Amino acid sequence: MITAAVLTVAFGPASAVARSNSPPPLYDAVFLNTGFVCRWDVRCMDRQQDAMKHALKYVRKKNPPTWRVELCNRNAGKHRDRVDWVGFDHCIRNETLRPPPPPPPPVRKTRPQPRHTR
Repeated sequence: MITAAVLTVAFGPASAVARSNSPPPLYDAVFLNTGFVCRWDVRCMDRQQDAMKHALKYVRKKNPPTWRVELCNRNAGKHRDRVDWVGFDHCIRNETLRPPPPPPPPVRKTRPQPRHTR
């Protein structure tokens, strides 16, 4: 118990200095995204940050096809601008994913033929 108190006192100011040197949260889009997704729960935000680093490292190293990245982006999107990085990380590594089928060809609309009346 005393050790924990000593560590808190010893490293508390160091973490405060590190936070003061970081960019303001309003200008850090990644921090804001994770904060909104996690509703500012610290453990959830840490999990999201770890998943983001893990997923980005995988994408850099393996260079998956574009369709897979786009599919996982759509699947991991919480809202328009919010991404669930844990979901993206799981999706991008999923080897059973297959590319979506091509869209059906557009239906040509024909002009109706005039009706002949007698």
